Amino acid sequence: MAKSQKTSVGRRGFLKGAATGAAALVSTPLAEAQTQRNGGSAAADGGASAPTETQLARESGNIRPPVAVRKITRPGSDLMVQTLKELGIEYAAANPGSSFEGLQESLINYGNPPNQMPEFITALHEESAVTMAHGYAKAEGKPMLALLHGTIGIQHAAMSIYQAYYDRVPILMIAGNDPDFIAAHTAHDMAGMVRSFTKWDAEPKTLDEALVAIQRAYNEAITPPMAPTLVVLGSEIQKDNAPNSKVPAYRPPEFPVIDATRAKEIANSLLGAQNPRIAVGRLRTPEGVQRAVELAELVGACTSTTATNGPMSFPQRHPLCGPGADTNYDYTLGLEAPAAQVFIQGPALGPIASSRDTGNIGFGGINGAGLGGGRGARGGPVGTRIEADAEASLPVIINEVKRQITSDQKGRIQERAAKNAGANHEAHVTAVAQAVEAKRAGWNGTPISTARLYAELWPLIKNEDWCLSSPSNFSGGHNAQLWDHNRPYSYLGGQGAGGMGYGAPASVGAALAARARNRIVVNIQTDGDLNYAPGVLWTAVHHKLPMLTVMHNNRAWHQEYMFIEYMAGVRGRGADRAHIGSTLRDPYLDYAKMAAGYGMASEGPITEPAKLSAALKRGVASVKRGEPYLIDVLTQPR
Repeated sequence: MAKSQKTSVGRRGFLKGAATGAAALVSTPLAEAQTQRNGGSAAADGGASAPTETQLARESGNIRPPVAVRKITRPGSDLMVQTLKELGIEYAAANPGSSFEGLQESLINYGNPPNQMPEFITALHEESAVTMAHGYAKAEGKPMLALLHGTIGIQHAAMSIYQAYYDRVPILMIAGNDPDFIAAHTAHDMAGMVRSFTKWDAEPKTLDEALVAIQRAYNEAITPPMAPTLVVLGSEIQKDNAPNSKVPAYRPPEFPVIDATRAKEIANSLLGAQNPRIAVGRLRTPEGVQRAVELAELVGACTSTTATNGPMSFPQRHPLCGPGADTNYDYTLGLEAPAAQVFIQGPALGPIASSRDTGNIGFGGINGAGLGGGRGARGGPVGTRIEADAEASLPVIINEVKRQITSDQKGRIQERAAKNAGANHEAHVTAVAQAVEAKRAGWNGTPISTARLYAELWPLIKNEDWCLSSPSNFSGGHNAQLWDHNRPYSYLGGQGAGGMGYGAPASVGAALAARARNRIVVNIQTDGDLNYAPGVLWTAVHHKLPMLTVMHNNRAWHQEYMFIEYMAGVRGRGADRAHIGSTLRDPYLDYAKMAAGYGMASEGPITEPAKLSAALKRGVASVKRGEPYLIDVLTQPR
């Protein structure tokens, strides 16, 4: 939208057709800089200069190419996109910004076919763009790209970066910096705003340095301890003509692996034990999960899993997953999880966080035990810790087991595995029966019980390739007992730092991963959380994502509501006014209409339990066709 010189400068400089795109590629900052020096005046209090006529024209999309045009035969941003292609980046999410207009133009036009690997995903907010990358990374175990516009884009995204850092997920971010455009959108050290909760950052000064920085940022993100990384790219580097530049040869990162002596000891202990156990936490990728299954089957060990807490762990209903036939284990190996004898955990994030927290902010949980090396369950007996990446170490251990195993041991292992499988099956059946019985309470009540919501959804998706993308702790966590979490992405877990506005955009990111993989995504969406970032519903529709959103609409931030009720009670004031500031009423929100406003098929609110199943069937059928769907369900508080 055009801005008069009497109003504040507009937030974004969008690409406005071919003419504007050409201008972005061919203009130099010299004329704008001269105009600002000659005609611009700083504020009396020493503030930034007012925007020039040239800047305002560019902001409003009224700029024309200059008479003297630079001949661009190979934009630097094309090489940046080629670098991303060779890294295997599938998607780039962004709310468009003038500081990366060169890169955006290359993303959508460079390549054959264009706009693929990566595909440009339109976000309505930078926070949502980064959280999409968060959800994608948890589903696939690898990064996608989030683009950020200058200082304001990084600040919008900061909450999502913070959450991803806590959750130790790999995200690649690129921020544009256009020092010759809007001063308020630039900075001398733009990455400094989020340095305390990113793993690595760089601001290269040349195109060749930029290509190397993108590759390194990717490697740093995926190498334990995984975390978001940021590259700040000047607008001129993106627009430079680079006919002779080449993408440097990519060198994959080296993961810390246990040494051969340790591998021999572990293999010997697993094969020599009468009743071994493997505790499996959160691995990095689906390949790591496959290797954990292979090791457990080789030695016939029963296993634990964190699959009901988050992604990339041992399949919950695998025959060897459970307590086994005998809970007196004589050897336990931990893979990214504590164990009685030996456990392998990746390097801790704490030391990196400490070195980058130059402002001594001291975020709670980052420098303490909360971001230690392991990504698995805490608690339980702890033995000898080996600092290495468990996933990268598994092939070494597996090969050593195969080398040491004897025919006699194979026979004993088969017998042990059969006993463990039988005991685990009985334990599973008993646990499910007890859970079903316990969740009958309030089955026919109104509002609808959250247990019924999960129970009636399960038979509709259990034979599909599905992913529960949203946190379930605020909706009762009934999936842990009623559903089978057998794939690395079955349940993506919580937010990381517990911040709101996560569920819907993370689900969109998971749905991006699902779209080309014949998978559906289920988002049990809390109502308060959706109101932080409802615009992602449009993104889901626009990109035709297989995402089913079922509202857990209890019309409150119920945890906070309970806290206020408790506080008023212990202070003897009564709970009559506890709803103030903690409920969503007067008026009630209509989420089906909200979704419809963004173009999403929807229905509700569903208030009668008997009508729930039919609505869920319609929703599942829709997302199986690749059409996102929202069902508003009035629910019990938890």
